Amino acid sequence: MSPRLTRAISAAAGVVGGLAVAYYFLPFLRVLPYFEAWVPVTVMVVVPLLSGLVLYLVSPAAVRAVAQLTAWLEGRLSTAPLSDVVLGALGLIVGLLIASLLSGALGRIPVVGAVLPTAVSVLLGYLGWRVAVRHRDDILSLGPLARLAGRTAAGPVGSAAKVLDTSAIIDGRIAEIYEAGFLEGPLLIPQFVLDELRHIADSADPLRRNRGRRGLDVLARLQKELGADVRILADSEGSGEVDSRLVRLAQRLGARIVTTDFNLNKVAGLQGVRVLNINDLANALKPVVLPGEDMEVQIMREGKEPGQGVGYLDDGTMIVVEDGKPHIGSTIQVIVTSVLQTSAGRMIFARPKGVAQRAL
Repeated sequence: MSPRLTRAISAAAGVVGGLAVAYYFLPFLRVLPYFEAWVPVTVMVVVPLLSGLVLYLVSPAAVRAVAQLTAWLEGRLSTAPLSDVVLGALGLIVGLLIASLLSGALGRIPVVGAVLPTAVSVLLGYLGWRVAVRHRDDILSLGPLARLAGRTAAGPVGSAAKVLDTSAIIDGRIAEIYEAGFLEGPLLIPQFVLDELRHIADSADPLRRNRGRRGLDVLARLQKELGADVRILADSEGSGEVDSRLVRLAQRLGARIVTTDFNLNKVAGLQGVRVLNINDLANALKPVVLPGEDMEVQIMREGKEPGQGVGYLDDGTMIVVEDGKPHIGSTIQVIVTSVLQTSAGRMIFARPKGVAQRAL
């Protein structure tokens, strides 16, 4: 719609509204002292013209405000969980029904009876929506409504839905884990996690910036290349630290958190939220090595102690080979003598096969 047409319609609506207002208040003017015959004519002309002029002037700004509000509401509704939308609508309807029942009595109140029913309808409608959304967990736990919680925007709740932490996205391995079939169900990205990821990608620190951009690339790969069901959830968990908001979201949806953050792992576990730690998965997939087994390893460099050589398995596990220094740059057969599990990971100690057999 063109600006001129918008202004013309607004001015016409202002004139009509002004006429209605003037006609409504005209009887009250007749009881005033010094009432003259020209007063009604003046009121019926001046009030419509003024209201039409005001709407003509403010219509462009009003149209822009309405368009922005509509876009904002559409964005919020498109990303909000389905349970919030449905329960909010039901709460709004209940609030309006209660206001409708009260409107007859409220309309009889002198002076304010004309506007009070409308004000009460707006107030009770808002309160009904707000209460329904705030207490969604209690409402959804009631009888048949509990099944609705399993079909919300989070998709199937429970172990099927996974809430991704920023650390898991930046880590990058989640794409390979999903491609290998070890993750199922929708992958949920809260809006506050996506905002944190964008903030990291815009960081002045080159290392942080590269990590953030890698996280965004991982999300793009999950959606476009791997066809994962990635869903962006509206920010409905209030304020506070990202970790606490993640835990509250996972509790509400009955989902699991995917992370590499050790502290988040512990905090979520204390609050009864299941966590899938990518580092734990990586450690569990490392091959089990027992003392006495032999393996083939390439000696890469000298160890800390005299005569030691150091090599690595394909998964990055360090192998310290006693008397391995002379074999640096070569691939040799070794026999495992011991395995040490530390907080930094696992270390394997071994000796060259010939030396170990002579020692026995």
